[in-house]
Amino acid sequence: MQNELVLLHGWGMNQGVWQLILPELQFMHNDTVRSVDLPGYGNNQTSPKPYTLHAAALQLSNQLQPNTTLMGWSLGGLFALYIAKHWPEKVAKVILVAATPLFAEGDDWPGIKASVLAAFKEQLVTHREKTIDRFLAIQAMGSENARDDIKQLKQLLNEFPAPQECALTAGLDILKQDDLRDAFACCPVPIRAVFGRLDALVPYRAVTKMKALKHDFEYEVIDKASHAPFISHKKEFLSTVKSML
Repeated sequence: MQNELVLLHGWGMNQGVWQLILPELQFMHNDTVRSVDLPGYGNNQTSPKPYTLHAAALQLSNQLQPNTTLMGWSLGGLFALYIAKHWPEKVAKVILVAATPLFAEGDDWPGIKASVLAAFKEQLVTHREKTIDRFLAIQAMGSENARDDIKQLKQLLNEFPAPQECALTAGLDILKQDDLRDAFACCPVPIRAVFGRLDALVPYRAVTKMKALKHDFEYEVIDKASHAPFISHKKEFLSTVKSML
């Protein structure tokens, strides 16, 4: 039986980021493919109060059919893992894209430095547009067509309403604080993943740590890609995902 494929975007973005690969995914999946907005982003202007990963993931899980394949990019990957662990009847499989169960750097875990996340949060208050622009630049780092990728990303994102302040702040808190390594290790559904070797936000060393946590975890690494492989290396990304679907 085929199942629906639902795409979850990352921090500061919206469902617009998936528009470039949506037609190909629909063609290869033979079933419904939907890109949805996380609470407080794009067309989904209803966000929980207080905004926590649990509350926002619960809201999203209510929009899912049973046996959905969830593809989560970056912050969206944390949502996918959380939903699969807590509402497994809704999820048949998780495909992580440039996402780990823990984003913040720790003693035994390579990740984003706390100072980087703190700086983003501080700048959000004063210069939201500029902060998101900087974040877009990080997404495309290492990509051969970085400038074009960023331009294309911005055009797609601007077709949807701007994210709510509370969703942006809460998203940074989730990236900083939420540790889903146990949920990842004991996840009742199969997990696959695609990474970019040049990713500045998800260090390649974290991938081997993930494999150590979950032995049946399967992943592919796109050598020249950074944090948004589905934009910078569309063809390679699609052929990788095809085998995972």
